[in-house]
Amino acid sequence: MLRTTFLAALALTPLTAIAAEVELGPRPYYLIDQMADGPLKEKLQSCENMAMQPHPFSIGHRGAPMMFPEHTVESNRAAARMGASILECDVTFTKDKELVCRHAQNDLHTTTDILATDLAEKCTTGFSAATGDAKASAECRTSDITLAEYRTLNGKMDAANSAATTVAEYLDGTAGWRTDLYATKGTIMTHAESIALFKDLGAKFTPELKSPSVDMPFDGFSQADYAQKMIDEYKAAGIPASDVWAQSFNLEDVLYWIENEPEFGKQAVFLDASYNIDGFNSDDASTFPHDFAELKASGVNYIAPPMWMLVTTKDGEIVPSAYTIKAKEAGLKLITWTLERSGPLANGGGWYFQSVKDVTNNDAMYFELMHVLAQDVGVEGIFSDWPATVTYYANCMMADAS
Repeated sequence: MLRTTFLAALALTPLTAIAAEVELGPRPYYLIDQMADGPLKEKLQSCENMAMQPHPFSIGHRGAPMMFPEHTVESNRAAARMGASILECDVTFTKDKELVCRHAQNDLHTTTDILATDLAEKCTTGFSAATGDAKASAECRTSDITLAEYRTLNGKMDAANSAATTVAEYLDGTAGWRTDLYATKGTIMTHAESIALFKDLGAKFTPELKSPSVDMPFDGFSQADYAQKMIDEYKAAGIPASDVWAQSFNLEDVLYWIENEPEFGKQAVFLDASYNIDGFNSDDASTFPHDFAELKASGVNYIAPPMWMLVTTKDGEIVPSAYTIKAKEAGLKLITWTLERSGPLANGGGWYFQSVKDVTNNDAMYFELMHVLAQDVGVEGIFSDWPATVTYYANCMMADAS
């Protein structure tokens, strides 16, 4: 059966009403109940009957992918219902150079049902079953197919079973702490369609220009063309630059926007992947690959590292890292990612909590870390896979819900 079209999905309910009807569900209250007794828990509990509003501190990371297939209409509708005031489309392109929402150009084999369709024949690398020590594998890129072909796919939870011997097994790899309950239908979007959806939801925009998996230029389509086309789609939709936080891990993209689209460049976000540099230590300024003052002088105003780079521990307490101190001294604004992407935190929280793993032993740490990020680090916003938790905190602890 063909997936529901974007326009049909868009018409399912009056979208303009969603942003005004914030529905947090039980999760924030569940997490607060697990917190140790103290002033923060008391303050958060005092807000349990508060009428919650959408808040710009709460950013939907690919929508609400803890439970819904990422970058789908359904995932972003859920994020907006939970009060995420800014929503994300990771932007890549198809074979005919049309912009679509996918976390990576080469993730269709884990985020859609492409391997179970006739389009599997067009994948860069088809499905290979696990055998011996070799893991199951595949690689399917948006650039392998046209926009028309892309539209026939159904979004699913981002996962793959590396031990699979069949395509069906490979597609069935969702982590136990996520769910496939809402993954039977995932309406995927073009970038332009995401703009229309987010606008109708009353949300603002944070698109991320993804690094291509293909060599650039691609059929004459240069990196500058790619960066410009993303901005052009906001201009064509009449979206003011002040409502857009364009992101990229590629500093050259950010500098391109600063020079060629200065209004959009003011809020362009440099996603900092310094953690990939050998020897990097977020608590040792001598290891930082970027000079924050130089970034600021070049026109960069926003920088976005993962959460763990912004904090460390001292005497058993979470405190700002040297990275945070240096970035703030340079006048950079901070955004961070990604809350509620680690699953249960009893084992220290994994990659996103690595700098505070020694004090991370239960799910209540989501609120405790968020409190430090908000009050001591001073981040402008937090990406989350389940925005209700951030929305609750922002409404309870922060004055500005505009």
